[in-house]
Amino acid sequence: MKIARIRTEDGAFYAEVKADGYHLILGDIFGEWGALSEPYDGAVKILPPVSPKKVVCLGANYKKHAEELHLDVLPEPTIFLKPSTSVIASGDAIVYPASATKVDYEAEIAIVIGKTAKNVKESDALSYVLGFTAANDVTERDMQKRDGQWTRAKGFDTFCPIGPYIETDVDHEGLTVIGKKNGEIVQRGHARDLINSFERSISFISGVMTLEPGDVILTGTPEGIGSLSVGDTFEVEIEGVCTLSNTVAKE
Repeated sequence: MKIARIRTEDGAFYAEVKADGYHLILGDIFGEWGALSEPYDGAVKILPPVSPKKVVCLGANYKKHAEELHLDVLPEPTIFLKPSTSVIASGDAIVYPASATKVDYEAEIAIVIGKTAKNVKESDALSYVLGFTAANDVTERDMQKRDGQWTRAKGFDTFCPIGPYIETDVDHEGLTVIGKKNGEIVQRGHARDLINSFERSISFISGVMTLEPGDVILTGTPEGIGSLSVGDTFEVEIEGVCTLSNTVAKE
C-alpha cells in the first residue's frame, strides 16, 4: 500500500494512493483507520509523508561512501539527528543558504516508524516499521569538516526532503536507491550493501532513544555524493516505492 499526506481545501489528511487518485484516510494512520472508497475530487498539495518529531540518520553506512569521505567505519552505528524543521516535501525547494559554500546531495532509503519502539530486538525490529520512503540528507560539506560535528551542516531548514509516498508492503532487502542530478544518475546503492542493516539500525537507535510513531530513520547514502547549485534538480528514486524530486533555490 502507498500512503501519502496531502493538503486539501479542508486541511491535511493521510491518503491511500491508488491508480484513480488519493483516497482520504479516516482515523489514526498509526492505529485504527480506513480509506474512503472514492478518490478525493479536488486540488491537492503533496506534504512530507509524515511529520516526524525527530529524524535519526546513519552516517558512513555504505563502505564505499565512507571511503570517499575518508571516514572510519566504527564497530557500532554512527547516528546523528536532523531537526524536524529541516523536513520538506517532494516538489518543495531546497534553499541554498547564503552562508554556504558547498551543498551536497545524499540519496537515501528512509524508514518510517509505525509504533513506539524502545530497546527493540533485531529479530522484532521490522514489526515497528510502517513503511519505506525516499530521502535526501542535504549537507553543507565545508561546515561539516570545519565544525567537527554535523548539526549545523545537516540542520538547515529544507535540508531533509522526504517522500512523496510511504510504501508499506515491500521487499526491504531488495530495495535500491538511485540519485539523479538534473536527470543523470550519480548514485546507486542497494539495501544488501548496508553496513548496518535496517534491523540492526532500528535496534541500536531504540536502545539509545525512544522511537515514536512517525519518526524517520535515514539509513545512509551510497558513494557518488556531489555538489548542488542553485537551479539544479535532484531526484531520489527508491525502486518500486516512489521518486522524490526537489529543485535548489537561492536564499
